Amino acid sequence: MSRFLVDADLPRSLARLLRAAGFEAEDVRDIGMRKSPDEDIFTYAVSHVFVLLSGDLDFGNILRFPLGSHSGIIVARFPNEIPTPKLNTAILQAVQSLEDEDIVGNLVIVEPGRIRLRKR
Repeated sequence: MSRFLVDADLPRSLARLLRAAGFEAEDVRDIGMRKSPDEDIFTYAVSHVFVLLSGDLDFGNILRFPLGSHSGIIVARFPNEIPTPKLNTAILQAVQSLEDEDIVGNLVIVEPGRIRLRKR
């Protein structure tokens, strides 16, 4: 089962929801990394074997964050005006629908109504 590091651009409540669903999850705001650069957050996720969950499209750059060099990156692309509970539910459902082999080392893009995988 995957372990998740939730980036600061996603709701803090997402980490709680993931934990309630049986996943291990940390929020960058709870570990003092709220304003840390993307590279530092990525390095933390890699060194602690977390799947990075973010709304930051920069994490989708496979030149900066190469496939296979991490435990997985999930980028959530949703409209800004989506209510937090709906966003959290959509992300949780996406995570629950994925197998570990879909995530590990790969880039996963979660959008309303679809999931795209970029595999290593």
